[in-house]
Amino acid sequence: MHSIICAGYGGQGVLTQGLILANVSMEAGKKLTWVPSYGSEMRGGTASCRLRISDDEILNPYFSRMTTLIAMNNESVDMFESQIEEGGILVANTSIVRDREFRPDLRVIRVPATEISQEKKNPRGANIVMLGASVAAMGICPVEQFADGIDAYFAKKGKNNPLNRECFMAGAALAG
Repeated sequence: MHSIICAGYGGQGVLTQGLILANVSMEAGKKLTWVPSYGSEMRGGTASCRLRISDDEILNPYFSRMTTLIAMNNESVDMFESQIEEGGILVANTSIVRDREFRPDLRVIRVPATEISQEKKNPRGANIVMLGASVAAMGICPVEQFADGIDAYFAKKGKNNPLNRECFMAGAALAG
């Protein structure tokens, strides 16, 4: 079972990141829970969501130790790094999370998400870049299948942005 926290500032797409992760995982036949949390400040305040993803039924959405942290900013690392289980995954947005040491017992994936999303001409796609690295690291499902799920997720909303797929695949390549 994967216990995941997506965290960052409001406006960085953290809740959308978690919703996509939940939606595509559900479409792939996984069981899951998704619990959002955000400060009253909204844009610029802290935002996070907790997910549990499993092949089996999930009896409790709560967890005190996570397998994966997707951290969009320093505050997220400060707040949640100690809650990652030994050998867990920390995906850090190194566009913001810079010059810091991480726990040596973690698999740390450094992702310059903002720079990659700008290179891909999708400046609001940093969360999708981070999602790509995270999905590839966790192995929830094949990366191409997940990318197809992202396309379907946005198509249901009437949005077609092939740059999201490019951002996702660029992030996934960093976790290989």
